[in-house]
Amino acid sequence: MMKRSRLMSLLVGGVFCVAVMSLYRMLELMQRAELQQHREKPAEQVDQGLSRLQQKIDRLEHLLNDNNRMVATLRDSLLHRKASWEKGGGGVNVSSDSAHSRANALPGCRLAEEMKDGTDGVQLLDVYDLLPFDNPDGGAWKQGFEISYHDNQWANQPLEVFLVPHSHNDPGWLKTFDGYYQDQTRHILDNMLVRLSEDSRRKMIWAEISYFSKWWNEIDEQKREMVKRLLGAGQLELVTGGWVMADEANSHYFALLDQLMEGHQWMQRHLGVRPSSGWAIDPFGHSPSMSYLLKGAGLRDMVIQRVHYAVKKHFARQQTLEFLWRQSWDSSPRSDITCHMMPFYSYDVPHTCGPNPAVCCQFDFHRLPGRRVMCPWKIPPQPITEQNVQERALLLLDQYRQKSRLFSSPVLLVPLGDDFRFVESSEWDVQFSNYQKLFDYFDQHPELHVKARFGTLSDYFLALHQHLSAAGTTLPTLRGDFFTYADRDDHYWSGYFTSRPFYKRLDRTLEATLRATEILFSLTLAEMRRFHGDGHLVADFPARDHFLHLTAARRNLALFQHHDAVTGTARDPVVVDYGTRLFHSILNLRQVLQSSAHWLLLLDKSQYHHDQLKPFMQMDDVIAAQDSLPQKTTLTLTDEPRSLIVFNPTEQLRTSVVSVVIDSPDAHVVDAETGRPMAAQISAVWAEPSKASTEAFQLDFVAQLPPLSLVIYHVTRASVGSAQRVQYTFNRHGNPLTLKSEHFQVSSLEGPEADAPLSLSNKHVQIWSSPESGLLQKLRLQSGLVRQVQVQFLWYGTTSSRDKSGAYLFMPGPEGAQLYSSSEPPLVRVSRGPIFSDITSCFRHFTHRVRLYHLDGHAGRSLEISNMVDIRSEINRELSMRLVSNVANGNRFYSDLNGFQMQQRRTLAKLPLQANFYPMSSSAFVQDSVSRMSLLSAQSQAVAALRPGELEVVLDRRLQQDDNRGLGQGVTDNKLTASLYQLLLEDRRGGAQEVGGASVEHLSLLAHLNSLSLCHPPITMVAPINDQLPKLHPFLPLHSSLPCDVHLLNLRTLEDTQEAGSPSQEVALLLHRKGFDCGSAPQPSLECTWSAHEEVNLDDLFSPLRFRSLRRSGLTLLREDDESETARQQQQRHITHLRPMEISAFRVEID
Repeated sequence: MMKRSRLMSLLVGGVFCVAVMSLYRMLELMQRAELQQHREKPAEQVDQGLSRLQQKIDRLEHLLNDNNRMVATLRDSLLHRKASWEKGGGGVNVSSDSAHSRANALPGCRLAEEMKDGTDGVQLLDVYDLLPFDNPDGGAWKQGFEISYHDNQWANQPLEVFLVPHSHNDPGWLKTFDGYYQDQTRHILDNMLVRLSEDSRRKMIWAEISYFSKWWNEIDEQKREMVKRLLGAGQLELVTGGWVMADEANSHYFALLDQLMEGHQWMQRHLGVRPSSGWAIDPFGHSPSMSYLLKGAGLRDMVIQRVHYAVKKHFARQQTLEFLWRQSWDSSPRSDITCHMMPFYSYDVPHTCGPNPAVCCQFDFHRLPGRRVMCPWKIPPQPITEQNVQERALLLLDQYRQKSRLFSSPVLLVPLGDDFRFVESSEWDVQFSNYQKLFDYFDQHPELHVKARFGTLSDYFLALHQHLSAAGTTLPTLRGDFFTYADRDDHYWSGYFTSRPFYKRLDRTLEATLRATEILFSLTLAEMRRFHGDGHLVADFPARDHFLHLTAARRNLALFQHHDAVTGTARDPVVVDYGTRLFHSILNLRQVLQSSAHWLLLLDKSQYHHDQLKPFMQMDDVIAAQDSLPQKTTLTLTDEPRSLIVFNPTEQLRTSVVSVVIDSPDAHVVDAETGRPMAAQISAVWAEPSKASTEAFQLDFVAQLPPLSLVIYHVTRASVGSAQRVQYTFNRHGNPLTLKSEHFQVSSLEGPEADAPLSLSNKHVQIWSSPESGLLQKLRLQSGLVRQVQVQFLWYGTTSSRDKSGAYLFMPGPEGAQLYSSSEPPLVRVSRGPIFSDITSCFRHFTHRVRLYHLDGHAGRSLEISNMVDIRSEINRELSMRLVSNVANGNRFYSDLNGFQMQQRRTLAKLPLQANFYPMSSSAFVQDSVSRMSLLSAQSQAVAALRPGELEVVLDRRLQQDDNRGLGQGVTDNKLTASLYQLLLEDRRGGAQEVGGASVEHLSLLAHLNSLSLCHPPITMVAPINDQLPKLHPFLPLHSSLPCDVHLLNLRTLEDTQEAGSPSQEVALLLHRKGFDCGSAPQPSLECTWSAHEEVNLDDLFSPLRFRSLRRSGLTLLREDDESETARQQQQRHITHLRPMEISAFRVEID
């Protein structure tokens, strides 16, 4: 063992010496060549020589970087070899022949590749290619086919029917969450307690913990005991266990997991139970990211409903409506979850007992004559009597038998319920008593070979698995997702991918703020306990109040993941209610951030004093209301330094541009710790497109931010003209301009100059834009790769037929997209500065800006695109932004699912235009053999690639009418809405990996890092102007960045088990190891490390943080999922496996 370590140290030392010697030799050669040239050159060429020398120094800098990189990789490798030797496993051999293996170009991506091999099972993309999507009339089952069976078919194996009572309770839709709770939900749950207790044969399932927890808080101890009894007896089952039944298209995986964790933690604490089955009957399409999270949280089975009617029909014909849903990137069955797809149109009673809704409606006894609801097929239900029980039972059995023929087993699931059912006590009576009579009749007639009873999902899946096991059969595996959903005809639900984009953006702002606050709060508590040495917190620090703010924010973000919230498909007052909750949580989280940062930054901790009315720090911007965009606060500068505190919420060292608005056109920024001046620029704050403010100026400076750090900068007013100011050029074709700016150099393009393409460039990329519109036309990389990339804006109208676009549906007119045109040409403003340069185009309905940062790191490799959209003047129009490139991708493109994974898409000519739009939470790309164009996004929206080389995102939609899906209104509450993107063009080597006919792709490492920066920007706080300011010092919790393929998803303080509403010492550590693409390795290399090993040592990863205890757990941190004590003791130190693509959860105590 010692020998190996010594050998490894010698090897590293040797390589280092060789590297240093070779660098020395290079310098010597360069100098010699330089002297030789000087002898041969006349004096006037000295200038050229100097510039050549500058280039050589740059090259040497790159070599030094590469050398540092090599040493870091060796160190990484040494740590991992040490880790695997300590486990007794010996070293892992990685082939050194990188010339032949693109996989070895980036060590970690080889693992991601290995996981992708596996071609068994059904690939949904292939099903789409196969289906004709012709929609013939199927008779009674309109979207299906006639089903036949033989009476004696169940003679050997009786039909086993589980009737599952449920009530679908939307946490906000036509009414607010509280409105529904008061009017309906609390009555349903009150009645449930009484009615289930009356008869042990009665059962019910419940999904939404947001409602259940609110009700629980209002009931007395006696009722709580009754709830626990019903759960224990299996009469009541909580399914999925999420805070809401989440949307699966627009929700980001952080929020999907967070709402699941909030629900599961609540269930464990208050009820001591955990869910085993998922129930998602109303989200408008289904994502495998959700099935991955459910499996990781310990669920075994799940039910889905809203799937394209043609896909349902295909699966029904094949009897594959039940399958093992597997992740596209996983070749093992590790991620498999048993999934049951409901075969018919809806989850209501008419569409769940069998294929004929006119018959099934007669068995929804809530629709008996004289009650509030009727059967649209005009044949009402009949109360079951001795006289009609035979005829009624046989009619129902016929439906059960027909439905059963669509499945491969004789075990049948029949849901009984609808939206907000079982409100009135009488509904419980009519449903349970009439069905019990039918079940009794079946029991009395064994010749019918049917056993029917009330059941829960667990009852059903237990019977199904028993049957499969006894028959020795396994379910088929399936890979892929269920977007885009259509419920009938050409009615594709792709509108809600964009509806209410203002709130989709606010959702992600809260998500980023919550994650940042969780991490900083957890680090603050750990740091306080370490500081005191006795595990206690600072007396004056309001830890409990802060924890309650965190809990409320988790729950407000969770509530907004509901499938009528983030989707943009609720009524206007309900949207305002959601928006207000998001807004208040952002404000409250900012208090927690400020207070935590305050304590961490104080050199003398005894000076900490919490004053809620007068916080020590303020944010650098203000959000005035739930429907306003943030506005930067203007900071007053003097000769005394003003402290800016910048928090980097990411796990990576990053070079970021920090922007603040100041009251002076001259300022000076230094690193408060070292006094080092920071590169900065001053630009105008535009009061109008061509009129600069004389009161406010934008200061931008380059900040080097270590991972999870709080860094302090000092800003002072500087002498006039000392700061570098941006230069502006304006262009407007056809109209003379009046330009107003006294502090900036401003010029207007004249003559031939006005018709030449506008160009910007940095070290990595050069762009050309149209002089008329300012819109991008072409891109060139440093490598020489050139691509046409044209930005266009387009309008979509809606069809003139009866069914028009609304909140859910996208129903464009037959003319498709029309190129945006405006009566007067846009104002084009070009800014050029040392930190960034940009081109802004001011159109009537939007302001579009493309910006290049003059930075060395990955931030300089992409283009930042931002839009400010306002379509409030329009009627039945949707605005989209399209990128038109010459990337030869055919009909294939990739969009992300929930920010968790990429999914291949195929644009199909046999489908209508609206069917080729897909959800995009954070990224999409098109690629060919030599290049990839990725669009990374800070918000969710619809994406399409309607022709080769194109990528298109829908920015906003304004629609005057309801689309007949129950909302009862159009979408006309549009706001001034911001959207933010990064556009990344990359060279590619090598193709994608095929899995069952569909290639599995990941983002490149560069795209992952850019996406991380885009979604988690640095947070800037401002200290007051005060000569008595206490001494602050930066907070640097980590020695180095995490590997760049490992994402710190969260560091979430858990609730104290003894003291409700208080933080415990336990923290949920969530790590996501990202799969990344091997085909694009940027030159020069990225400045972060990654590893070729699955094994990592968490102590090394998080050094100098130490974990007093660390246990792997399930994704929702339920105690029974914690790794056993013996397994933990067998682990040497804190070495664990992180597989590519997988999220790993640990229960830790930070020392």
